[in-house]
Amino acid sequence: MKNSSFIRKDIFGVPVLKSEILESFKDLSHGFSTRRGGESPAPYDSLNIGIAVGDLEENVKKNRNLISGISCSERSVYLTQVHGSEILVIKNDSSIPDPDTVKADGVITDCKDLALVIQTADCQAALLYDPVKKVAGAVHSGWRGNVFDILGRTVRKMAEVFDSDPSDIRASIGPSLGPCCAEFINFRTELPEALWAYGDEKCFFDFWEISRAQLQKAGLQADRISVSGLCTKCDKDSFFSYRGSKITGRMAGFICINN
Repeated sequence: MKNSSFIRKDIFGVPVLKSEILESFKDLSHGFSTRRGGESPAPYDSLNIGIAVGDLEENVKKNRNLISGISCSERSVYLTQVHGSEILVIKNDSSIPDPDTVKADGVITDCKDLALVIQTADCQAALLYDPVKKVAGAVHSGWRGNVFDILGRTVRKMAEVFDSDPSDIRASIGPSLGPCCAEFINFRTELPEALWAYGDEKCFFDFWEISRAQLQKAGLQADRISVSGLCTKCDKDSFFSYRGSKITGRMAGFICINN
């Protein structure tokens, strides 16, 4: 399970995908979990971190504790993701919410030892880091997120709140629905015309490239963006996929600035 910019590591016996772009920063913990290494039974086997998918809460808590250990932080922020465009700002430890209470699909922070966690099962988990201003971000982007340009919004919010220069920001996108499986037969009513160019004659769309383009338009340098290139639906043994299984768990994309 490797491509040119992602590597697999086993941490406490749990397989985690790491982005080489982010792995070079020693003050940062990050990763993308697979579906393996947790406590949940089928169909949530086994590292399900999603509360509202039908799994037992006690299993989810154990799995989330595993993610906390891997991220090297006892504090974590999980959002109630709603496929919207809201971005939560957590600044100077002054506004850390209780888990699962905030309806948003992006979060940015300058706080240390606070893991930002995104939950996915086909959607993109994007992790952002500004090593100059020491600001981290995590974004949940499904196709609606791309319609809202939530990635670009997050970059602009980092610049607005923390004075980040977009050209300093690194971004990594984990396993998600690939162009091989992202079929949108109703794209004319679901997607703005500006995104139609990313589809083919069979109505399959490349949302990886859409996200890459939106990040670059927001000011990121091309060589500071990495995409795993791993399709969740194609590899249901390794990843949770809603399109592939409907009843399924959720994986984690996490990032944490360490002291």
